[in-house]
Amino acid sequence: MTDQTAAPRDMANAIRALAMDAVQLADSGHPGMPMGMADVATVLFSKFLKFDASEPNWPDRDRFILSAGHGSMLLYSLLHLTGYADMTLDELKKFRQLGARTAGHPEYGHASGIETTTGPLGQGLGNSVGFALAERILAERFGRDVVDHFTYVIAGDGCLMEGVGQEAITLAGHLGLGRLIVLFDDNGISIDGPTSLSTSENHQKRFTAAGWHVQAVDGHDADAVTRAIRKARNVTDKPSLIACKTVIGYGAPTKAGTAATHGSPLGKDEIAGARAKLGWNHEPFDIPEAVFSAWRKIGARGKSARRKWTKNLAALGAEDRAEFDRRQKGDIPPAVGEAIAAFKAKIAAEKPSWATRKSSQEALEVINPVLPDTVGGSADLTGSNNTKTATLKGASRADTAGRYIYYGIREHAMAAAMNGMALHGGVIPYGGTFMVFTDYCRPSIRLSALMGIRVIYVMTHDSIGLGEDGPTHQPVEHLPALRAIPNLQVLRPADAIETAECWQIALESRHTPSVLALTRQNLPTVRGAGDENLCAKGAYILAGDETAPIRLIASGSEVQLALAARDLLAKDGLAAAVVSMPSWELFAAQDDTYRAKVMGGDGTIRVACEAATGFGWERWLGSKGAFVGMKGFGASAKAAELYKHFGITAEAIAQAARRLAQ
Repeated sequence: MTDQTAAPRDMANAIRALAMDAVQLADSGHPGMPMGMADVATVLFSKFLKFDASEPNWPDRDRFILSAGHGSMLLYSLLHLTGYADMTLDELKKFRQLGARTAGHPEYGHASGIETTTGPLGQGLGNSVGFALAERILAERFGRDVVDHFTYVIAGDGCLMEGVGQEAITLAGHLGLGRLIVLFDDNGISIDGPTSLSTSENHQKRFTAAGWHVQAVDGHDADAVTRAIRKARNVTDKPSLIACKTVIGYGAPTKAGTAATHGSPLGKDEIAGARAKLGWNHEPFDIPEAVFSAWRKIGARGKSARRKWTKNLAALGAEDRAEFDRRQKGDIPPAVGEAIAAFKAKIAAEKPSWATRKSSQEALEVINPVLPDTVGGSADLTGSNNTKTATLKGASRADTAGRYIYYGIREHAMAAAMNGMALHGGVIPYGGTFMVFTDYCRPSIRLSALMGIRVIYVMTHDSIGLGEDGPTHQPVEHLPALRAIPNLQVLRPADAIETAECWQIALESRHTPSVLALTRQNLPTVRGAGDENLCAKGAYILAGDETAPIRLIASGSEVQLALAARDLLAKDGLAAAVVSMPSWELFAAQDDTYRAKVMGGDGTIRVACEAATGFGWERWLGSKGAFVGMKGFGASAKAAELYKHFGITAEAIAQAARRLAQ
């Protein structure tokens, strides 16, 4: 309970004051939402949220996600007031300044208590589905004595308008995520003005139709908010929406309830008026001792729950306790590497001609049984992406232990939910769709990379090789577009062995998301097994040696064309080495000596081939280089006809090399 010497309204006003003052000092920011939702946040943190500010990463803490990330001062104020060590008063005073923990929108990793990077509206709501899914899956595995927490979200009108928000809402309702509670800041204001300018939907009916438990309260009535949250916590089979009717910029004498408080400082006169109206007669950033002490007691209240949890964890059997700790750390067990090595040896002996999407499934068939952390899924393309394996059961309301998610045609929410799972910890999410639809979930892929989290995107049908579905489904610009995202590994394997190695890379990359670009069409096995993961170097000489004056460089399905072109050149007396280049990013990370060995010196003739546009290849081609690939969109026909039609052939590669050799 709160300190009786500090009234709940005074505690909420502390949040309002800090938000007003920090935004004013920075001359930039969004004071309106923190001022409007301060009462709701005070109820949540003081009466319900399970956390211990002294142990911010306690695994069984409740997760609080500020989906309306523009109101970041709400979160920063709460973290400071409750005693998170790295959210000092000085950090609040450095709000939105270079190098501060208090960025304009919450950034994961900048400070303890920031569970996810929010800013693009709706992303936090999408993440929350993943947080709640991970909690449910882990609770089924380890029991409610050690996994027993809620996911709370504060979302605004913008989060509900964004498409990713709607995808997340319907997915959460379908799965019956009963430990997900969304507090909707129903203030009726957006940047342009009243939300009535752009929307007239009934959000409460919308959530009800999606299978949610729905309540509506006065967001400035602490008792009503308390009753609503308590009721939501007792609903076990549905996620909950609590629509909190609030006044944006609550307390501002002339600007409250208007768009003027959304994204601009209030100004000194308005802040003075707000202080008077709220009865907050204190200097900027000054919090009375009674209020501050009450907030700090709230931050310490969770210590007893954490200590009890520690005893519960210790009471687990030794094997379960070790497994829980391993999964929280994100370690990959040795059995995974052993399974992949055995798989590679088997493939090297049998030399199958598989599409790399099938190679991926076959690799997962040996990975998933020895890596219980994986949670797979697909955006309604399970049979095409080949993401489901024999040991994975589908997740549903009835089977809450299922490790396979049928995301439906919700590519964006799938990616956002996978981010939430990765951030929650204890699971490793992967999910599939067609590569062309990376456009539909690119904002979430970008956030995976920005946050530096292990999310694996299985993107199949990666080129014109998918054939008859035509140019709308044939990705041509997507490889260079994905490679443009910092800290994203784009992995395009050439055969089953490279595919297994790329899976190993993705699983072992704790701080980097990965995209596996996989084919629809069958490809020959072009590699031997070997002990080393050659794909981990990004590129390597597959055929020939480093003395050859010509390099034929390719990725994925075009590696076989480079090998055939090498044979054509050999007939002309021209020596060429074939370089398989599954990952630009990993190759760029190698030292100069290795890169020079693979690509040759400055005078080396280099011809690259990829069934995509050539943007970016100039980085690797040097002064004597050529690119064989796409110059526009594809067409509808069989794959073999398309490659010939667009001039992506072994002869075209060889001819480009001959021309440069003259």
